[in-house]
Amino acid sequence: MAEIIQKDGTWTFDGDTVRIVPGSDKSVSLLRQTLGEVAVPLNALAGISFEPGKKSGRLRLRLRNGADPLLQITGGKLEDSSDPYRLTVENDRTGVAEYFVDEVRNALLLDQVQTGPVDTYLVPGPALPITVGAGDGTATFDGERIRLEWNWKTEESKSSGGARSVALEDVEAVEWLPSAGLENGYLRFRVTKAGSPPPPKYDPYAVELWGFRKDPLMALVGAAVTARMPHPYAPQDALPPPAPSSDDHDALLRRLRELGELHQAGILTEEEFTTAKRAVLKRL
Repeated sequence: MAEIIQKDGTWTFDGDTVRIVPGSDKSVSLLRQTLGEVAVPLNALAGISFEPGKKSGRLRLRLRNGADPLLQITGGKLEDSSDPYRLTVENDRTGVAEYFVDEVRNALLLDQVQTGPVDTYLVPGPALPITVGAGDGTATFDGERIRLEWNWKTEESKSSGGARSVALEDVEAVEWLPSAGLENGYLRFRVTKAGSPPPPKYDPYAVELWGFRKDPLMALVGAAVTARMPHPYAPQDALPPPAPSSDDHDALLRRLRELGELHQAGILTEEEFTTAKRAVLKRL
């Protein structure tokens, strides 16, 4: 098992799953603390990298498009400090970080994991129930209904209608946008047959965000809802997943032979061949 422990968090890899536990240091973002441990299966990964720096390096996981509902809803707009797939590494642990990268890359090579998009969420998303208060309201989701409640800062025309409760099946889209400069952000739930929505300040199905500390947490509510909606890349006539193959043992033996041929052809080094062979034997 590969493991790296830093103030920013702890990452472990057992050959099948990368487990990410946020650190308790005050520099760790509120979003990562609230999200807690994240288990990323190997087949959800598109890659991993380590970027060295003058004072510290950075370990990054790259997930396949569509694998994580949090990344799906934030669309690359999540700040680095709130990114659960980023780990700050002190320079004296560079060797450990590079070893971690090698272990994950060897496993991706061995399992021949594809890097393209997926049509089902492979990371489950935030735990339920979840409640977050930020901006002009509080959003709660229990897996079946979303409840939006307003505070004293809410525009009167929006709060006068009282709290809103929306069934999951009535939500056709979830939108999240962080505040930037003078532009406010929002978390919006587009409701079936609601028509074109007004600006978030007046939209009874949106929480307006003003750039304060708790704003990123609204992305977790959006991700929790998104994880339980139809996947955007799923085919319309998707069939049930096939039953697990009964010839896994034979497939692993074939993989061993392939590795031997790659080693003899000089494509795999002795070290790469030994590492890959050991991983196959563990599965037999």
